[in-house]
Amino acid sequence: MLTSQQIRQKFLDHFAKHGHTIVPSAPMVVKDDPTLMFTNAGMNQFKDLFLGNRPAKDKRIADTQKCLRVSGKHNDLEEVGIDTYHHTMFEMLGNWSFGDYFKKEAINWAWELLVDVYGIDKNNIYVTYFGGDDKDKLPADNETRDLWKQFMPEERILPFSRKDNFWEMGDTGPCGPCTEIHVDVRTAEEKKQKPGRDLVNNDHPQVIEIWNNVFMQFERKADGSLVELPAQHVDTGMGFERLCMVLQGKRSNYDTDVFQPLIQELAKKCGKVYGKDEKSDIAMRVIADHLRAISFAIADGQLPSNTGAGYVIRRILRRAVRYGYSFLGFNEPFMYTLVPTLAAQMGDQFPELKKQQGIIESVMHEEEKAFLRTLEQGTKRLEQALAESKGTLGGERAFELFDTYGFPIDLTQLMAREQQKQVDMKGFEAELQKQKERSRAATAVTTGDWTELGKGETVFVGYDELSSAAHILRYRKVSGKGGDQFQIVLDRTPFYAEGGGQVGDQGWLVNGEERIEVVDTKRENQLIVHFTKALPKEPSATFTAQVDGQRRALTARNHTATHLLHHALRKHLGAHVEQKGSLVAPDRLRFDISHFAKVTPEELASIEHDVNAMIAEDIAFDDLRNVPIAEAKAMGAMALFGEKYGDSVRVVKFGPSVELCGGTHVPRTGTIGPFRIVSESALAAGVRRIEAITSVEAERMINEKLAKLDAINALLKNPADLVSAVEKLVEQNAAMAKELERAAKDKVRSLASSIPAKAKANAKGVKVVVERLDLDAQSLKDLGYALREQHADLAFVAGSVIDGKPLLAVSLGKAFADATGLKAVDIIKQISPEIKGGGGGQPDFATAGGKEPGGMANALQKAESLLA
Repeated sequence: MLTSQQIRQKFLDHFAKHGHTIVPSAPMVVKDDPTLMFTNAGMNQFKDLFLGNRPAKDKRIADTQKCLRVSGKHNDLEEVGIDTYHHTMFEMLGNWSFGDYFKKEAINWAWELLVDVYGIDKNNIYVTYFGGDDKDKLPADNETRDLWKQFMPEERILPFSRKDNFWEMGDTGPCGPCTEIHVDVRTAEEKKQKPGRDLVNNDHPQVIEIWNNVFMQFERKADGSLVELPAQHVDTGMGFERLCMVLQGKRSNYDTDVFQPLIQELAKKCGKVYGKDEKSDIAMRVIADHLRAISFAIADGQLPSNTGAGYVIRRILRRAVRYGYSFLGFNEPFMYTLVPTLAAQMGDQFPELKKQQGIIESVMHEEEKAFLRTLEQGTKRLEQALAESKGTLGGERAFELFDTYGFPIDLTQLMAREQQKQVDMKGFEAELQKQKERSRAATAVTTGDWTELGKGETVFVGYDELSSAAHILRYRKVSGKGGDQFQIVLDRTPFYAEGGGQVGDQGWLVNGEERIEVVDTKRENQLIVHFTKALPKEPSATFTAQVDGQRRALTARNHTATHLLHHALRKHLGAHVEQKGSLVAPDRLRFDISHFAKVTPEELASIEHDVNAMIAEDIAFDDLRNVPIAEAKAMGAMALFGEKYGDSVRVVKFGPSVELCGGTHVPRTGTIGPFRIVSESALAAGVRRIEAITSVEAERMINEKLAKLDAINALLKNPADLVSAVEKLVEQNAAMAKELERAAKDKVRSLASSIPAKAKANAKGVKVVVERLDLDAQSLKDLGYALREQHADLAFVAGSVIDGKPLLAVSLGKAFADATGLKAVDIIKQISPEIKGGGGGQPDFATAGGKEPGGMANALQKAESLLA
């Protein structure tokens, strides 16, 4: 039986034999495509080639690509673990042709691999093809059907509609008919009962699609029409995990050697046997799958967070923890202990797993601990909500627990059932739908088709020029919540597109008197896109593309400073320090690093000193372009995991600092000016964040601090030793505070003795005192507690106004409460509106603050009425 490693290698060897260049997997986290958060198909890294944004260097390519599907069009998350063949993270084996071979070769080589190389029984193979579409006026793809007829009878070649056999990149873009290859792995007895052709595309777990060959012939326009592409391409994707199931003779992807090492390790840790209980089996499958997705995402630089891609990763992790908590008995973090098994299993093919293993384990451990605390807190809130509900927990309340506190709805249902109560799921789903609609409305964007004025690629001249003559190659209109914008692509541009942490350039497109502001520059599928609020009156004119030079200069200073900072961090903290993220803007820089302890003030001071020393050295910029990647690494240039590098790279050197970088920099370090670290904090487990400023901002901070120092000096009459003078002032202030505290306590003791004498009996025969006093909130509380303990039959209500802010306090002794049935918290809620405030508390003591001191008399009068 072939192992998964052998299966993967045979695929790559097969296509290498047929002239394909084997390329590494792109990162799973997408950096330069605003339409995607994660790579969800093997073709993503070649999208710019299909769009024609750049020519293909290699006409034939093959690889294995790590993918993630959890949201949007390919939302498989809730199926994962329940069935046997859906996954979040999966490998997609693929081969591509960019204007080279087409249907004949793709089909022939697919058959050769599956039948001759892998030895799949040809009688178990079914294929589908595009059966045509009246709406798009497309005929059936009979060419594909006829090519398959040389290998199998027509009864196993099945036509399907556009839904199944016409692949599209999105609402617009390259698309075309496809042919899917399915394999029937049922037993002979099962095959006798029903033919495989009847189960193709019917979600049968043993009659399963393993390979899709897409023949890109068309481009879908924004108006829905189709036009022929200038060149025809092949884009194929084969599910690695499903292929392993077929070749290893298993009935489930999870029974293959791709997942079993993880599942067996997990079974050992929880003391259960996989295959004995459906609920625990599902939990183990969920955890094994999700562990891979989380680990690869963190290795590619995506940390869990509350927004965007980070939120998706957090959702996946929490789903796994929840299954372990609910069905496997894990009340402590456990997933992080499985990372070594995963790294040993897949680390050779994907070395980032081994390299980043420590960070993956640390981040996962902290996330698990945090979510287990959330589950504990959510359980308490849910128990309270269930106690207050009458038979059914409202959908709004269930959604609040889910949305605000992260408490999973299925756990809410489970706990409700244990108390013989229901959950209003229709109400919950309605609230969830409202949230989705709000989210969609906030991010809804309508993108028009490109209007093309010229051909060719953009030449970037921004390393050497801030101004350049330029022509518009293409433009389009984009409409969203913020209004209309235009996206413009130039033939030649000095504008740096956002990337590598550095913000995009701003500036202008100038034509005579017309001056169009460029508000941002981004990279999209290898296009440098300039964002403007208006379109030039004459788009075909010659423009001057002018970068905002002052903004660029400030940004360049901060970018070079991050390189110097990185070097100093590694020098003082150790070679384990690696960049985990950055922001380089004109006014600040942010640098995230792998480090497992807080950076001490002493270390920060040394690091800051070293950066300023390198700035003072006025080191010249050594800009090495188009360096072969192997040569760059031999020079000691640091490459970042989660970044995709080409065969040639740019090496940025400032003395001992050597990095791979595409950003803009200063000609000499002396240009940077002063460098100051302003904060150091934890971003995630094992990841620290350092924020700093340079140049103008650093000078401004220094001047502000000096001005404050001068002001303090003047207030203290310019003492000889300012620090000693301030220390003395602090000591005097602390002594005075103690005196005031003593005086306040004495006043409370005195009032606690005198107030009971003012009490009057009410209708129930117990005592009431309502008094306006001059006490702060703490003293009111201390007095209320003292009276409550010393006089069980007394009700005490006090009002006070401190610095214009009204305060109310209600204290009820136990005998008073028993005799009247009143609660302090109810009284405070009835009287606090008089001071335009609100409050709360316990049955025996409650307080409120307000905004209207003029209502104090009415509040106290109302209290007297309630207590009479």
